[in-house]
Parts: sequence; C-alpha cells; structure tokens
Amino acid sequence: MKLQVMNLRKNYGTHEVLSIPEWSIGEGIYWIQGENGAGKSTLFRTLAGMLPFEGKVVLEQKFDLKKDAVAYRLRLNLGEAEPLYPSFLTPADLLGFVAEAKKNPIGQVEELVEAFGINYLDQPMGSCSSGMVKKTSLALAFLGEPSIIILDEPLITIDLEARGNLFALIKKYHARGVAFLLSSHQPFADDDLPVTGGFALQNRTLVAL
Repeated sequence: MKLQVMNLRKNYGTHEVLSIPEWSIGEGIYWIQGENGAGKSTLFRTLAGMLPFEGKVVLEQKFDLKKDAVAYRLRLNLGEAEPLYPSFLTPADLLGFVAEAKKNPIGQVEELVEAFGINYLDQPMGSCSSGMVKKTSLALAFLGEPSIIILDEPLITIDLEARGNLFALIKKYHARGVAFLLSSHQPFADDDLPVTGGFALQNRTLVAL
C-alpha cells in the first residue's frame, strides 16, 4: 500500500469535517470527487501534514506522518487548488528552494519549467496571473522523488497546452511508480488519464465509486 489512513478525524472547533475509519490506496491514479465544501482540500492538506488531526496516516507502510514527519513530507507532494505565495518571490526562487529541500534529480527543474511553459521565472508572483501561479504550483508538486503526488483541482486556470503537458507528466511519473491523488469537479476521460479508481467524499468520509 502506498498510503493508509486509520481512524482519521479532523475538527474545526466542535465542527467535525472528516471522519475516515479506514482507507488506503496503492500504486495508481486516483480521483476524489465531492461538492464544494465537502472537505476535499482539508483532506489533502491533512494528508500533506499541513493540518493537525486525530488518527494515523502511514506512507509506504513505514513512514508515520506524526512520528516520521520529515521523511513522510519528503515523499509526499501537494499542489493546492488556489496556491498563495509571497508576492515578492519569483518562480525561480520557489523552484530553487523546493528543489533543494526535496533533493531533486539533476535537470528536473529545467524539465518542469519547459513542460509548463514557465517563461516568467524572474517575475514576482504578485504580478503573475492566476494561470501562471497555478502552473508554478504544479511544477513545484513534481519536484524531488515523491512516492505520492496530490493535486487539488489541477485543471483550473490552466490552458489546453498546459493540461496536455500535465497529463503527460502524470503518466511519466506514474510509470516510475509514483501514485497520484487528484480532485476535479469533472471526471477524467480514460484517454486523458488511466484512472485506477475513484472515491466520493460525502458525509465526512470516503466512499468508493
């Protein structure tokens, strides 16, 4: 198993947002659907170690998110639906910092910059369009040698060319053994991505489709 969740509970004050008794995914491409406000982004941020929670999350059957946080986060990447970055930083700044932190392979940054058409490396994020910010975020999500890449609404604000390049990268990394967890309001066509399975986030838990 790539990722296992046991008795995960997430509350905001007294309001319970997530309650997942048991859930797991293997090496595949998985799609999670849910209405706005269902908790998809909260789930992804929790799995990425960005939010506190009750329960247990284990990567590759050995990296416990709570006990082995650094090793876990080195192997799981998240691309958020609506990423926010300091306005004074540039894509070059962000890519350089994350590449070093994630111990990226030689040439990976250049490959991702080309794939997403990031020809604005030295432009401050505060002056970038939403599509430019999104493409930078997607490139950051592929850095390093992750075991799992989570992409929250990866198709919003990107053009058709970037969409095609994103699908090509997902297939390429999946062939290397990387698992993907994606959310989208629209299902992915089989000819776009070979989706392994789908889940619905409803009533605070995950249900297989």
